Amino acid sequence: MTDVRKDWWRAATIYQVYIRSFADGNGDGEGDIAGLRQALPYLSDLGVDAIWINPWYPSPLNDGGYDVADYRNIDPRFGDLTQAKALLDEAHGMGLKIILDIVPNHSSSEHEWFQAALAAQPGSPERERYIFRDGLGPDGSQPPNNWLSVFGGSAWERITEPDGSPGQWYFHIFDVTQPDFDWDNPEVRAEFLDVLRFWFDLGVDGFRIDVAHGMVKDMTAPDLPYDESGLLDSPTIADHPFFDREGVHDIYRGWRELADSYDPPRLFVAEAWVEPPERLARYVRDDELHSAFNFDYLKAPWTAQGQRQAIERSTSVLRNVGAPATWVLENHDVERIVSRYGRTETDAAAGHLRKTDERVDEELGRRRARAAALLMLSLPGGAYIYQGQELGLPEVTVPDEAIQDPVWERSGYTKRGRDGCRVPLPWRVDGPSYGFGPDGSWLPQPEGWGQMSVQAQSGDPQSMLELYRAALRIRREHPALATETMTWLDGLGDDVLAFVREPRFECVVNFGAEPVALPEHQDVLLASAPLTSDGRLPGDTTVWLAT
Repeated sequence: MTDVRKDWWRAATIYQVYIRSFADGNGDGEGDIAGLRQALPYLSDLGVDAIWINPWYPSPLNDGGYDVADYRNIDPRFGDLTQAKALLDEAHGMGLKIILDIVPNHSSSEHEWFQAALAAQPGSPERERYIFRDGLGPDGSQPPNNWLSVFGGSAWERITEPDGSPGQWYFHIFDVTQPDFDWDNPEVRAEFLDVLRFWFDLGVDGFRIDVAHGMVKDMTAPDLPYDESGLLDSPTIADHPFFDREGVHDIYRGWRELADSYDPPRLFVAEAWVEPPERLARYVRDDELHSAFNFDYLKAPWTAQGQRQAIERSTSVLRNVGAPATWVLENHDVERIVSRYGRTETDAAAGHLRKTDERVDEELGRRRARAAALLMLSLPGGAYIYQGQELGLPEVTVPDEAIQDPVWERSGYTKRGRDGCRVPLPWRVDGPSYGFGPDGSWLPQPEGWGQMSVQAQSGDPQSMLELYRAALRIRREHPALATETMTWLDGLGDDVLAFVREPRFECVVNFGAEPVALPEHQDVLLASAPLTSDGRLPGDTTVWLAT
């Protein structure tokens, strides 16, 4: 049965399902609830505690489901509410929690509220649910300010009024099909509390909040002096007009009150791209959200100094507010770690957001990804695994004609976007879609994809999948990994990170090129690569020790 401990999330391992690319149960080329239900035993055996499902709501999929047309239903491509309830019951029966995405910053332009706003007049209640403004200039033909969309181009789009005349402009931080709600409107706030209640009552265990640092805006703010709206960039100016504003915290206090009214309480996880970590800590105070993604860690380079700095900053700041850290290497918005770590520059900026012609050394990247997995899974707090990460999948170069991410078009075909980490999973060695489904897949899978499939790796003690299975088994069973403390062990070299977790657990990571001697220990619990013949730790390798 599902874990009833109220603080289960503090050390949980959560598996992220990008449902469109996970498993296709009905043969239409897209993943769905039926496919996910069939794969629940795989996730249970993997050893995770919860599943986070990316948006499955009705949507035109102009932005991968983050353009929601109906917050209380399931897109027919993925299933229906009856199937969703069956999934919840089956997952809970296996001890797995289910977390959904909530997208409160904006809706799809096909949402009934926005369609009503287009049909209404300026100043009407329908338009006040969104951010409509008159344009500048004598004929209103210029946008209200110079703010830019994070997907490229202006953050303003002009509409045609019901009488056919050029009309007002609406604000959209993201795609033009994703109009932003006006969170100063009490009707918007009440609506989302009701949406949360709907899913909580169905049995959902929590929500990951998309763009949790957005929502509240200061629409009276002046033009920005430069482009402050890059995708996955944290705001770098104080008092930003539409990111990380004080008003979001009032919203989350109300959400937390609702979550705490359930038994057991429901969970919130923030996607908040804010810096420094002290700003992020404000989202996880004890009367707001429970945890937040640790993007400082995700973006850190694969160096001893970079990793230690990210770990120390996160744990120290969050400890001050009583919240656990979370650790994440991949998600549906960033480059696969095998490809990122297979280059000279290994920070996250080298991924989707910057063009680079450097060739990827996948063998090196996979070796580092194995070491990074053991480092992440040995840290105190929660950990997130993005689907396919446990298979060591690399980033895929999707052919130009097959790219579907709106970033590609809106950037003038200069930024390829995020499709490369969203290619459907390989489950079997062969077949029309390598076991993803009975037919093809909505994004093309590369040749030989099946060699990295679940089938190919299962039972192979040297595979990435079996490394994850072993690590997650130890993570669940070892008493030291249930605690929230760690102590650095210094003196092993500039390229080495090592720490102790009591009782009797040590993690040692060698980021350098040369093997290093290990500290005294009783036994090797697990290593990301074999030790040398004389028992030293090779470069780009992590080992777990019993002391």
